[in-house]
Amino acid sequence: MKSKVKEYRQELGLTQSQLGEMAGVARQTINSLENGKYNPSLILAYKITVLLGLENIHDLFEFEEEDLED
Repeated sequence: MKSKVKEYRQELGLTQSQLGEMAGVARQTINSLENGKYNPSLILAYKITVLLGLENIHDLFEFEEEDLED
């Protein structure tokens, strides 16, 4: 899954730690999201979307073909 978390977080002047605290997760979770190493739950994805001032999850997260395979 591709993520634009870093882009939007930096636009707002937030650190990973600050966003993590606001979202109720560790800084490492935000780092993993930004690096595509972690797929968030729907609730966490929505929470971060709202915290970053966006309306739609798909504005922040983009599924890739391999994400849909199983």
